[in-house]
Amino acid sequence: MASRFNVLPSGEGNAEFNYKLDDCNFKRLMKGKKLLYKNELAFRPQPRSSPASYVYPIECVYPRPKGWIPPFLNAGSGVAEGRGGLKFHMLLLNEGITAVAETNVIPLGSFMPIWATVVQESHQPLLLLMEECVAATTPELQANSNVYPIITNKGCLLDSENGNSRFLQRYHSSAITLYLQSFKFGLGEEVYIHCKLLAWDPEVLSESKKACHYVKENERWELLDNLDQSNLCDCCESKCKSRRQRSVASDTFKQMEQLQKSQASLYAG
Repeated sequence: MASRFNVLPSGEGNAEFNYKLDDCNFKRLMKGKKLLYKNELAFRPQPRSSPASYVYPIECVYPRPKGWIPPFLNAGSGVAEGRGGLKFHMLLLNEGITAVAETNVIPLGSFMPIWATVVQESHQPLLLLMEECVAATTPELQANSNVYPIITNKGCLLDSENGNSRFLQRYHSSAITLYLQSFKFGLGEEVYIHCKLLAWDPEVLSESKKACHYVKENERWELLDNLDQSNLCDCCESKCKSRRQRSVASDTFKQMEQLQKSQASLYAG
């Protein structure tokens, strides 16, 4: 809804919209040294079920402050029970994992740490998982998008078996770092990393709720969060199936998912 609407002498109208970026679900992308906020302004005179008669793209570009690190890098933990929506974030770090990446040009074969977190606020401790990740040459996934699978099969890091990618040890259950080795894909084009993030009960892992990577030294798939339960990763060689869990924990923690695009535009060489 417009914040202000004026009728001009010509009979045309002038609408002003004054909202904070957080109020309208702007999508944020970090692209090189810039922060981009994208959205669409739609005019729909008919009921919401009808298609919009007018759609205008909005893009706000700001310089990324030097050394900028979002406040959610230090993920907090809540102990009070709470329900409601969760906020997921994803960010490209430099190869030394010491700060936000200064560039999104990634030489072929080098590593790009992709860090993700869920803001817990008043929720009980949550475990963040990457259920699926793919690389694509478009910022929005389409049915005909050319994609490169990275994580498939409900948490299996496929690229750890084919290459040298792996998950790094967590510093907090609500954050996860994918140490991804760059690969040959979409040469000469912008490459976007799309991940489906999942927040879950840390005490209830299963074949469908896990983070697994292939450890070549041990010649087997291993569970990031508990080596003793690495048998949950055996299905990475076939198909991991969802199993209904009946427990107090699984009833308390309802599955919360969100499709979250990478906040960086990655170039694979």
